[in-house]
Amino acid sequence: MNAGAGARIEGTPREALRERLRALGFDEVRFAAVEKSGGAGLREWLGAGHQADMAWLERTADKRMDPALVLPGVRSAILLGVNYWPGLSIGNQKSKIKNPTWARYALHADYHDTIKPGLAAAGRVLEELGGIAPEDHRYHVDTGPVLERGWAARSGLGFRGKNAMLISKKHGNWLFLASILTRAEIAPDEPLRKTTRPPASGEEPAGLLCGKCTRCLDACPTGAFPAPGVVDSRRCISYQTIENKGIIPAELRAGIGLHLYGCDICLEVCPWNRFAQAGRSLLLGVRPDIAELTLRELLELTPARFAEIFRGTAIKRLKLTGLLRNACVVAGNAGDASHLPALVKLAAHDSVIVRAHAVWAVHQLGGSSAADWLKAARAKETDMAVLAEYSAVT
Repeated sequence: MNAGAGARIEGTPREALRERLRALGFDEVRFAAVEKSGGAGLREWLGAGHQADMAWLERTADKRMDPALVLPGVRSAILLGVNYWPGLSIGNQKSKIKNPTWARYALHADYHDTIKPGLAAAGRVLEELGGIAPEDHRYHVDTGPVLERGWAARSGLGFRGKNAMLISKKHGNWLFLASILTRAEIAPDEPLRKTTRPPASGEEPAGLLCGKCTRCLDACPTGAFPAPGVVDSRRCISYQTIENKGIIPAELRAGIGLHLYGCDICLEVCPWNRFAQAGRSLLLGVRPDIAELTLRELLELTPARFAEIFRGTAIKRLKLTGLLRNACVVAGNAGDASHLPALVKLAAHDSVIVRAHAVWAVHQLGGSSAADWLKAARAKETDMAVLAEYSAVT
């Protein structure tokens, strides 16, 4: 079979392609026809400033709306899903009282790295099975200027929920998404049939809309949803604990609770997760040891220890200062005064960002004695941002 650029893959060849890609470790393989998007939703979202300081979203907006700017002559998108649900109940995952909470995806080797070889192999399958030249396809793992969730919904892989996530009837909210753009025309899959109500308990869903359910919107502790399906990154715990490289606004810190890195609240409460089954993990490297780290260990991390533990994970991009900042916020919310000595030490840290949040946490835990705990650090402090943290509670 020779289905080079401009040719059409359908019927049996398309299903053979799907099965070959699934055999590589992708739990879902769907196809969508590519066309230029109107982009009104993205433009409106950017215009409202919901991207916070993630300037790359603005720089790549035109490419996200027009895949032909990414791959000229593109005709099809292959949407690939990798299930990262571990098969554990939410209760089991959160059984450790006062231990920090990590986004589930972070408890793996960096999925960008582990899924990429699968995509490279998928490209070879396209070349072998479809006669598609290497220059006629391009793949991305959540890093390219591609609106994966929109194309995934169009392909029937799932639907966009009120939490703005792609929700699958088979995997709930727990899918890593990857995409392959190609100049070959592949017969598209149908989007999921819609209904006006969510499924009853134990019922296989016949269609996929959120209906009247607002659990995700109601559960967000920082009010990050100005409207259903719209996330304001500036108020999102995931943004604040990962993408924000500066000081976390004081008014959001209590809402962050024990979330050290990312947040799954709006995913966890979704009733569609009752259908989720454990993934095959063929393209993942599970790191359950990360969840075993205590808050004390995290507050006392050294550069060498940070590099040792988080090498090869997505967390490494946060850098030590970012993780220490988050650990200070979690400590301030945990209510355990035994962390005061470690926090006082961090109040004299080289990083302004760490010092600022350590001072806040000491005041949260130390109460009327906080000034005594911080007396030595306060006497040496000269940075205005850190001094503002002292002033905010005096």
